[in-house]
Formats: sequence, structure tokens, C-alpha cells
Amino acid sequence: MARIFITGSTDGLGRATAQTLLDEGHDVVVHARSSARLAAVQDLLDRGAAGVVGDLSDMEETRDVADQVNRAGPLDAVVHNAGVLGGAHVFQVNVVAPYLLTALIRRPRRLIYLSSGMHRGGSADLAGMLRDGSAHHVSYSDSKLYATALAMAVARLWPDVLSNAVDPGWVPTKMGGPTAPDDLRLGHLTQEWLAVSEDPEACTSGGYWHHQHRQQAHRAAYDERLQTELLNRLARITGERLT
Repeated sequence: MARIFITGSTDGLGRATAQTLLDEGHDVVVHARSSARLAAVQDLLDRGAAGVVGDLSDMEETRDVADQVNRAGPLDAVVHNAGVLGGAHVFQVNVVAPYLLTALIRRPRRLIYLSSGMHRGGSADLAGMLRDGSAHHVSYSDSKLYATALAMAVARLWPDVLSNAVDPGWVPTKMGGPTAPDDLRLGHLTQEWLAVSEDPEACTSGGYWHHQHRQQAHRAAYDERLQTELLNRLARITGERLT
């Protein structure tokens, strides 16, 4: 059985992913923004899941999340699920946090980054990233393009790790809204499959996936020059470099 860490796992797709993997007998580490939010997954903790706490909109708390995870032991997979749709913390939560956790958590065998079909409307211009980690001109679509490029960069730089991006679809979660037309179960199936399956397709890297089908991402996500510039800017912002 695998050991998987899932960010943003107190509700929505993150919780559904954690619950399914726990049902299948895997060791799961759930994440909450605060101790109060951790109570939302008390039922999963009672069944053996481990829990870590930290606000991913804050870089120091994100570092502490990585420390908590590392102290708990090695992982087989990390699902970078946490995300926000709008507000001042889109860039920090959707891009900086997964980068920083990737840099600081002991390298697992598999990494899964949550993207969105909306990444195709994102801009590849990185000028909005500021050294302090703020980026008020980075939209949700931009952030998901950057997250997808991050997944592709990791796949290229770390050949011993299976790194993939997933579009979960427009599903009826708190973020997606109750009228979202897509299938909630399909919204977390691909993450689970990429995290633990030995299916030959699930054991590939550098893919952009939607409902277990590999698709073509925005062409900028595959641009090695963009990937390198993105990683360099994130290294300057966080003080951590992927090695």
C-alpha cells in the first residue's frame, strides 16, 4: 500500500481523494489550513489518516507543512490539490505553495498537480510575479498554466519521479458550484489512479490528464525556456531551488 499526502483535503476533491484512498487501504496524510479546519476530517483521522496543518497562502506556514510531512516519514506520492479561485492569494496558493512543497518535501515517487481546463486561457507572461511572492495581476487561469508548466518541468528535471498535471473537470464542489455539469467521481479518479496505480499508463510522466485520458496542454506549458524562467522566479521568491 502507498503513502500519499494530499493538500487541501478538508473538503471537495481533496477530501474525496483522501477518503477513497483510505477506503482502499492506503496510508493517507491529510492537510488543513488551520486546526479548526482539521476537525472537518476527524472521521478520516479516526480511521488512521495522519493530519498536518498550515495556511498555504503564507510561505512560512507552507515551510512548516513540509517539515510536518517530512517528520512523519517518506511518501510515495503527493497530490497538490489545494487551490483558490480568486482573491489576493491565487498565485501563492496555486503556484508558490506547490513549488515550495515540491522543493522541501523529501522526493516521492509520484507528484500530481491539479490544473484546470481554464489554464488554456492563461498568459505565459511571467511579469506579474513579484519578489515577495505577491502577484495581484496573476489570474486563476494564469496560475493553472504555471502549475501545469511546473509539473512538466519537474517531469523533465527529475526523471526518477512521475510528475503529471490533472484537469479534474468542472465538478460540483464548493469551488465548482452546485450546478457544475461534470461528474464528481471522475473529478478525483485520475488523481487517485496516478498516485497509486501500476497501470502502465499511470506510470508515465509529463502528462496532462482529464478523466484518465492524456490530453494536450497549452503549448507554453511544454516550453523549456518558460519552465526555466518560471523555476528561476519561484526560486528567487522562495529562496529554494529544485535540485
